Amino acid sequence: MGKTDFLSPKAIANRIKSKGLQKLRWYCQMCQKQCRDENGFKCHCMSESHQRQLLLASEDPQQFMDYFSEEFRNDFLELLRRRFGTKRVHNNIVYNEYISHREHIHMNATQWETLTDFTKWLGREGFCKVDETPKGWYIQYIDRDPETIRRQQEQEKKKKQDLDDEEKTARFIEEQVRRGLEGKEQGEPVYTELNRENEEEKVVFNLCKGASTSTASHSKASVLGSSALKEAGAAPTVKRKEMPQNSEQSKEKKKKKKTALDEIMEFEEEKKKSSRTDHWLQPEIVVKIITKKLGEKYHKKKAVVKEVIDKYTAVVKVIDSGDKLKLDQTHLETVIPAPGKKVLVLNGGYRGNEATLESIHEKKFSATILIETGPLKGRKVEGIPYEDISKLA
Repeated sequence: MGKTDFLSPKAIANRIKSKGLQKLRWYCQMCQKQCRDENGFKCHCMSESHQRQLLLASEDPQQFMDYFSEEFRNDFLELLRRRFGTKRVHNNIVYNEYISHREHIHMNATQWETLTDFTKWLGREGFCKVDETPKGWYIQYIDRDPETIRRQQEQEKKKKQDLDDEEKTARFIEEQVRRGLEGKEQGEPVYTELNRENEEEKVVFNLCKGASTSTASHSKASVLGSSALKEAGAAPTVKRKEMPQNSEQSKEKKKKKKTALDEIMEFEEEKKKSSRTDHWLQPEIVVKIITKKLGEKYHKKKAVVKEVIDKYTAVVKVIDSGDKLKLDQTHLETVIPAPGKKVLVLNGGYRGNEATLESIHEKKFSATILIETGPLKGRKVEGIPYEDISKLA
């Protein structure tokens, strides 16, 4: 077994070392490359790819710093929200867990020099509640998610409604008690002894009043019953008369049912109304390099997009030389092929659909295409700008 074999002890040891965290001093944030020792880092700094990245960064260094700062902030807050929620936790505990991931953004590439500065900034911007203690800085995430706020508002509304119901019930009981007490005070019964003046006199109970009331109530009930029966008998006739109207309404609704053509037209209108995005890079399209910072060797050369990173950056392969470059979309432009060739729609309502280029309007800087994929296959689109389409590789 040779020394350079894949299963040699040295090769296995090197792979194990490369999996773990390495020293920060040998990490290049611009190229996102971790070197194993000082000699490797020195060789990387002298490489052509590193020099190209430095040239790109020298154009607008603030843009790169803002990008790394935003990525660091988003990843840190996402870990804090997902791992600890709204609990109060030491900032160093969150940071140690964050840097345990091998592909994390290093703080020396951001606008903050220390973790304390970053913690104070989070407090000033309102992302977290921060407080300083003898043991260090503690942070507490403030959850401003619309769904969470809506849930909290619903809970508060429910609590308030429950309290209102309890108060209404208490007031009702108090009112009933008050009325009961008033009734007792006004009409208190007087009890007397039952005395019979003549012992031979018979005791007679007069029930006429009760009988009359019972007969009256019975007559009222019979009248109400007869009227209710009449109304009940009349109700079905009304419903039967109304049924033809309901059937006519149902027929009208059936007539108004949308056809497949109407649905396709509505879908197309929604697509046209959809907002445009500020990023257009897609894999496997042909682009042209327009930046002069890389020298005349790559200026106005055509390349194929192999990979899209974070929507705005692409790894392209130059068609002539085969070199691979990592470029921002501002350094690239689309390529318009000859009529009859395949293109990909990069922006607008038809984004992501493949099409065939039918004609080019040079004066209007636009083209006419025929959609080949998606629900609108076979649809002809006129007046689509040059920057919204590009040749397929």
